[in-house]
Amino acid sequence: MDCVTTPKLRLPSFLWRLTLLCLAGGALPAAHAQTPPNFQIFGPSVQRQANAVLALMSYSVVPDLASSSLSIKNAQTENPGLVMSQLGGGFTMSKTFPLYMEGSIAYSRYDPTFVESSGTESRVLPTRWNTFAGTVGIGWDFPLTSDKELVIRPILNGSLGNVSSDLRLAQGFVARKTDRDTNFLDGGSLNAYGLGGALMLDWEHYRPEHDIDLELRYTAIHLESFGGSSPAVQGSVTSQTANLYARWRAPTGYIAMDRPLRYVLELSHSHYFGAQAGVLGFNYLTTLGLGLELDTSAHEIFVTRVRTVVRYVFGNNVSGVSLGIAASF
Repeated sequence: MDCVTTPKLRLPSFLWRLTLLCLAGGALPAAHAQTPPNFQIFGPSVQRQANAVLALMSYSVVPDLASSSLSIKNAQTENPGLVMSQLGGGFTMSKTFPLYMEGSIAYSRYDPTFVESSGTESRVLPTRWNTFAGTVGIGWDFPLTSDKELVIRPILNGSLGNVSSDLRLAQGFVARKTDRDTNFLDGGSLNAYGLGGALMLDWEHYRPEHDIDLELRYTAIHLESFGGSSPAVQGSVTSQTANLYARWRAPTGYIAMDRPLRYVLELSHSHYFGAQAGVLGFNYLTTLGLGLELDTSAHEIFVTRVRTVVRYVFGNNVSGVSLGIAASF
């Protein structure tokens, strides 16, 4: 499992408006505008905006090292407009019973800013979206070689997520200016479930002189909204990610905790398709990592290996440095 602090880039201008538009759907007219008595909060574009919000959630439900943690600056405020964190892992029960299980949990916060203007005065409306999502997967390893080092692994994935808004401070101002009941803006929420799967080609070549891990994975998960604070906010997206992951581990020549201290070289490349492509301003991320691994298996400790890896991350219009901490059990 990795806990990573990653790159910063400027949020595309359309994204910082995206979430509030999803909630308001045109419910923020200027103070002098004439509105009909039966004013409807949700306009015809809500369907597209709900889909776009689910596209952001898709980064949280697809297991992916490259995007497991992102901190993105808002171009207007220079403050983080989007923060994502994901914690996850997977394992195969044994060579004789090759049941594979994986799971991940993720949290993200998106802070767009909307300016309401009446022509004579303007005010910044602070907004916040909080997303919690979890994904589980179950698969089976089918060996392609007699030593079972190379396997092909189909995986069935299921996800569940919730996006909730916090406009408590802004809601009173919006209600006064529009003279309308906008309760949905105060604590609005959007639930989503996801079903999909992955196909992974996994090579694990372990020797005393070095370890090699190589994974090639394609994941597709379809997200569909349900429930939530209003039936008018509904959407669906399909997220698709292709990922290549490679790791080399070898002894440094030093001993720590009665086991060889190893150095680690890592490479990860993720390409995003479908709903994820370009929604954050990039369609791929690549990481190059260098670190150390401490083998604790000689002692009665819950974990068997602990790795610390410094990674350089880059992609379309994005670059940065991350620090990852991982553990093997």
